[in-house]
Amino acid sequence: MIVAVATDHAGFPYKARVIEEVRVAGHEVLDLGTDSTEPVDYPDYALAIGQAIQAGRAERGILLCGSGVGACVAVNKMTGLRGGLCHDTYSAHQGVEHDDMNVLCLGARIIGPELVPELVRPFLGARFSGEPRHVRRLGKVKAIEQAAHAGKA
Repeated sequence: MIVAVATDHAGFPYKARVIEEVRVAGHEVLDLGTDSTEPVDYPDYALAIGQAIQAGRAERGILLCGSGVGACVAVNKMTGLRGGLCHDTYSAHQGVEHDDMNVLCLGARIIGPELVPELVRPFLGARFSGEPRHVRRLGKVKAIEQAAHAGKA
């Protein structure tokens, strides 16, 4: 699987650790920046991950900013993107299994470096369950998304 990784300046200190964990798990990395702690705007990196997934250049993404909140809000504005802010291992895998989450959002100022692999591994190892109740619920989420884009929600 190709996993897009992007951070703003606050998330940058953990980027190498995230990339290492993606590679250790046997996946390919699409590094979308940033490349320093110089201030940048997190929506630019959410957009980069979203566009990579939409274009099929990546199957999933891992996005870091200071709290993780802004990055998560931004990526969820895009069609077909389902980002989850996860600071615990259960949410990191359950979001994929039940909600078909395709972007893991992390707050670099919230988690410590030791937690990075504990969140990345379950996210990458999880698969959407395909259970009828989860498929039904995902369908309803997609309907909300379509209605919003049509100006009806």
